[in-house]
Parts: sequence; C-alpha cells; structure tokens
Amino acid sequence: MIADEELIRRVQAGDAAAFDALVDRYYGACLRFAWRSLGQREDAEDAVQEALVRVYRALRRGRSPRHFRPWLLGIVLNRCRSHVQRARRRRLLFERWWARQDPETLRVQPADGAGADGDLDPKLKTALAALRPKLREAFLLKYVEQLHYEEMAEITGASVSALKMRVKRASDQVLAMLTEDTA
Repeated sequence: MIADEELIRRVQAGDAAAFDALVDRYYGACLRFAWRSLGQREDAEDAVQEALVRVYRALRRGRSPRHFRPWLLGIVLNRCRSHVQRARRRRLLFERWWARQDPETLRVQPADGAGADGDLDPKLKTALAALRPKLREAFLLKYVEQLHYEEMAEITGASVSALKMRVKRASDQVLAMLTEDTA
C-alpha cells in the first residue's frame, strides 16, 4: 500500500489517480463520520463531496498536511457544521416567510367553486409537487393543517424525530424553490 504522503506528492504533481486512491481509502470513514454527525445520508454525502473538493484544491495548491486522515476529517467536520448552519438559516427564513403569509393569500378559489377552502397558491403548489411524498405530507400536516408532531406521528405512523427531519428537509427545499423564482 502506498503511503498517504506519497499519494499527496503525486496529487500535487497532477496525478488524478493518486487522489482517487486517497478517496477510496478514506471515503467510507468520512461518510460514516458525516452521517453520524448530520443524521441523514444525503446530507452526509453532500458534506463529504464538498470536503473532498476542498481537499483536492488544497493539495493542488501545494498544501501538505502533516497527518492526512485527521486533516481530512477536520475538513469534513467543518463542512458538516456549515451544512447544519445553512439548514438552520434556511429553516428560519422559511418559518419567517411562512409566518408572514396570510392564509387567504396562499389560497385561490377553484374555478368551479368546489371545495370550501380552495386550493394552495400556485407557486407553493408547484414547490410541494416537487417534493418526495413523505416530505410533502409532513410539510402539509405541519404547516397547512397546523398539527403538532405527536398528532402527525399518530396519523403517519412515523416517529416524531423522523417527522421533524422531514418537515425540516421539506421546508428547506420549498424555500429554495420559492426563492429561486424571486431571484
């Protein structure tokens, strides 16, 4: 097995296969660490990918870490922290946006007059349609039906913690889609 230091020298010399070897060697450990830190595989994969891009760029710029594995895991940890902060900011932005909405402005009356409540705002409806079904149902139960998580758990059979994560992910995705339209 080639030592990390030798692979780093090769990466710095432009050998992409050497970086692939480092990734093969440490990807599993990075993913496990990120997954345990973030609690969701998709989030963990994103954090690890971001970290690997940063590692590659740093190595290509000539950075030579004394001990590669701890340095790499430190970068993964920072990406996990950044991911949590971004998600928290997005969730807060969404919650502020949602709180400012007048329920009547989010609804439009169907053309045929059917349905006492009407339908959701078309932009919100489009954003919700793009969500995975479990995320969509959690979002609707929380924000449209205004249920408590315990009630949602009773309805869906999912745990409260799973529902909180679904609502968070759905909120992040809906906000991203709604702010894309305005940008």
